[in-house]
Amino acid sequence: MKIYSLFFLLLQTLTNPPSISAVQIPRVRFEREIGVPYTLQIMKTINYFIWDIFKQYNDTDRNPVETVHVNIREYDGAEAITSGYQGNLKWEFTSLLHHELTHVFQWTGEWKAPIGLIEGMADYMILKSNYYPPAFAKPGMGDKWDQGYDFTARFLEYCEDLRSGFVAELNRKMKKDYSDEFFVELMGKPVGQLWSEYKAKYWNISN
Repeated sequence: MKIYSLFFLLLQTLTNPPSISAVQIPRVRFEREIGVPYTLQIMKTINYFIWDIFKQYNDTDRNPVETVHVNIREYDGAEAITSGYQGNLKWEFTSLLHHELTHVFQWTGEWKAPIGLIEGMADYMILKSNYYPPAFAKPGMGDKWDQGYDFTARFLEYCEDLRSGFVAELNRKMKKDYSDEFFVELMGKPVGQLWSEYKAKYWNISN
């Protein structure tokens, strides 16, 4: 069976290792439901969306990424690989792009930040764009603040509700370094205390 493998090779600064993600989609479905023109158009839209969330309005605020490649390669593969794409493929593809393109433009403290926070910020973009699936974590779910992905995204949402612009400010602080003290500087409380208060607020929902 012919399938396309879409490799998102995110070319960042030389100090950051490249991030590579892949999903495998039947060729006929990619051509019929997504296509190259849509991919190019939606990447540009998401690009500006991420800059807006991060409040990166000029070149000095942004990760100096010169190129983002989406390499579409055709090869023979097993049909079972496609089992996760039975619904709205364009929607799922767009959701994935929100996550992956965030990794292009976010700061990581030169990879000193917890990976769970890095991945949580990427899922925060999915949350803010309303491209999150029904299985996405509900507010209050999770075992620790840097658990990652949707769990951390919900915690960041909580912090953003307490202080508008928090996520953008935290990302900006992570340009060259990372410390848990950034939460104290921005929120006036240690991250552990914020997490405890977050869990307490949603205790009836998450239990």
